[in-house]
Amino acid sequence: MPPQMQSLENEAEKTFLVGLELKGSRPLLSMRDSMNELALLAETAGLQVVGEATQNVGQIDPATFIGSGKADEITLELESTGATTVIFDDELTPRHQRELEKRFGENIKVLDRSALILDIFAQHARTHEGALQVELAQYEYRLPRLTRQWTHLARQAGSSGARGGTGGVGLRGPGETQLEVDRREIRSIISRLKHELEHVREHRSRHRTQRDRTGVPLVALVGYTNAGKSTLMRALTGADIYIADQLFATLDPTTRRVDLPSGRQVLLTDTVGFIQKLPTTLVAAFRATLEEITEADLLLQVVDASYPHVNSHIETVEDTLAELDMPAVPRILVWNKTDLLNGEPAPPVPSHRSYAAVVEISAATGSGVRRLAETIEKTLAASAYRVKLLLPYDRGDLVSRLHEQGTVYAQKHTEQGVELSVYLPPALLERFQPYRVSG
Repeated sequence: MPPQMQSLENEAEKTFLVGLELKGSRPLLSMRDSMNELALLAETAGLQVVGEATQNVGQIDPATFIGSGKADEITLELESTGATTVIFDDELTPRHQRELEKRFGENIKVLDRSALILDIFAQHARTHEGALQVELAQYEYRLPRLTRQWTHLARQAGSSGARGGTGGVGLRGPGETQLEVDRREIRSIISRLKHELEHVREHRSRHRTQRDRTGVPLVALVGYTNAGKSTLMRALTGADIYIADQLFATLDPTTRRVDLPSGRQVLLTDTVGFIQKLPTTLVAAFRATLEEITEADLLLQVVDASYPHVNSHIETVEDTLAELDMPAVPRILVWNKTDLLNGEPAPPVPSHRSYAAVVEISAATGSGVRRLAETIEKTLAASAYRVKLLLPYDRGDLVSRLHEQGTVYAQKHTEQGVELSVYLPPALLERFQPYRVSG
């Protein structure tokens, strides 16, 4: 990994946070809530927050983002706190970043929320696929921001110190700067990473095709980061799922089989949590993974019921799903962490969306989890097709499959075979089409 992409985890930096509120804007989170979230992100990355500053402005300063006066104030704060990193709550343009680095001094690193989230993802990606996706997002984010963070940028490609001397003969002209070489190399790496991720996409597509043939419904967990999705997955499946009380504890997709109360099986999948101001490069890089959500037969929208401004979390999830072109499938709203409400009622259901059901649970204590499993079963049955089938007696395997993956509400034996009245999930309808009979 290039020098400027090394994890912040090993540097133990003192960090100063900066937030800006634009007059007339309507952000999902208030300035205070957004800054609190930024502090949690910094702590998740292993940084020590030593101070913060906020600013209300009528317009963004084209040079310093926050204005010269505020930049001077922050410079003094950095000196008094000993902070070596400044993190802005909003995404900075390359120009803003360069200008602020000049003003704050050469020993101060200037980052924004996007860079911080990318760093957290780099720390938490545990699979080859996750590492590829994070690396691609980092390179795409860094490409327009190549600055002095690369120690060799000022040298010419043909000088004695650039990448071991004259190793670039035949590949670049004598006047080409090292910065141009680096940009070309990064574009080449981006191309390679996209090619590798395309193979991942194709593999996932083949895997989904095989899964669709089995007819097992797919239920996807979605929600704001740290809403408790992984804890809920462990509660429903009993699997040893990694859980941590921090933002973005889970990045890599996890899929497990779940036995519903009737014995019917479904696949439950969990992937990265959402957050406000999620970098667009990250959404694009993780699209292959997030496509699992778009293939779901049912969504469980997990929400931390104890969060004071919970509607902002719901809206962020809704916006991200819209960006993924999520098809219209049933959704169950799951109010999680109700054990933290101290007897208070769960928040009112948002009026802008109709849910197939609303269930209150505590994944940590297990309260309401069985009721949720029953609700999943009823919701899937309600979206299934009611059909009558006639199966030959030598196809006992299909009869067993119907009991496992459909809902059989009538069965009798006739001279021709086994006649069953069932509710079939959409994925199984085509498979059993040849056995359909009228009635």
